[in-house]
Amino acid sequence: MSFSRIIVKRLLGLILVVLGVSIITFIVSHLIPGDPARLIAGDRATDEIVANLRHTLGLDQPLPVQYWRYLSGLVHGDLGTSIRTSRPVLEDLKAFFPATMELALVALFFATLVGIPLGVLSAVYRNKFVDQIVRTISVSGISTPAFWLGLSLIVLFYGRLHLLPGSGRLPDGIDPPTSISGFYILDSLLTGNRPALISSLRHIILPAFTLGFVHLGVVARQIRSSMLEQLNEDYIRTSRANGLAKWTVILRHALPNALIPSVTVLGLAMGDLLYGAVLTETVFAWPGMGAYVVNSIQALDFPAVMGFAVLVSFAYVLVNLAVDLLYMVIDPRIREVS
Repeated sequence: MSFSRIIVKRLLGLILVVLGVSIITFIVSHLIPGDPARLIAGDRATDEIVANLRHTLGLDQPLPVQYWRYLSGLVHGDLGTSIRTSRPVLEDLKAFFPATMELALVALFFATLVGIPLGVLSAVYRNKFVDQIVRTISVSGISTPAFWLGLSLIVLFYGRLHLLPGSGRLPDGIDPPTSISGFYILDSLLTGNRPALISSLRHIILPAFTLGFVHLGVVARQIRSSMLEQLNEDYIRTSRANGLAKWTVILRHALPNALIPSVTVLGLAMGDLLYGAVLTETVFAWPGMGAYVVNSIQALDFPAVMGFAVLVSFAYVLVNLAVDLLYMVIDPRIREVS
């Protein structure tokens, strides 16, 4: 099957996923008790003012009509207007999305950079002391609540040791770099803004570690499982019998094959990181979509909440599409099966 047909097939699936997410978020958001019009108008507003506001916002229409209006706008790239900010939701998300994406990418880089070596060591030294340490780290990462870990890191590295900042992307007194991508680290590199680069790196360490620690355990366990399977294959024993060094066989032969099933884990991790960033951003006062969504939920801002869910789901499906295509590049046999 050609790449073009595969892409078309996956994009059709993407449309169905986004449609399903929009239906679910729409239903759930309207099941939450409360009246957004009353929250906007205030407790002292008369019933007439609230009724007029509900009519202006279209909240007095039947739910199917409200959803159809939302879906029609979604097709044209309109996620609606935020009840809380009175701005298009898409513009609000564009302003906050780069900060969240930068945090998620750095967290994924950390989880991959540390998780893969730990998984390899755990498999090579199976049931030994190193393996026990890695498995303990993996279980700790998976079971540790992000908010507890984040608060602990803030107390230790910011409150006690005074080594790292505890909130924000940049401190007062340092201007953000000229915006090119919206990623402070990348933009600082591209513009040669050394103070902003150093400061943005220091500010992202704690939230990225908190967000990536859970997925570090997932990556390490996946790599360990795949490596154990590869190390028991005949080609590994043949390579060792031919006189190749142990770590040469592990790194050049076993590890590349073990990474193939791990691509899926990394792809799924990216979507989880975008959703999981909401809690981490709240703990570290990171100015991303997390704070925007939390404030929108508190204000019963349905368009903003649904827009966030649809955007992240869309990014999630795109990442999985990229994973499917990467699979076919790594292993052409998958292309033939597809």
